[in-house]
Amino acid sequence: MPEPAALYRRYRPQRFDEIVAQEAAVRALTAAITSERVAHAYLFSGPNGSGKTSTARVLARSLNCKARVDYEP
Repeated sequence: MPEPAALYRRYRPQRFDEIVAQEAAVRALTAAITSERVAHAYLFSGPNGSGKTSTARVLARSLNCKARVDYEP
């Protein structure tokens, strides 16, 4: 019997507007995408559970999306 997925995997944000408590980071990343001035690297740091991986995954989805509307994948 497969193990149930952990909550942090099941409820991971899929878009920038779903990211909670990281308004400054989301604002900076969406502005960079909108103005097409994306840096070659971003360093996400902070304590466990602050949304580093989720934010990085949303950023990667947005940058790799061919049919992106504004900054959302």
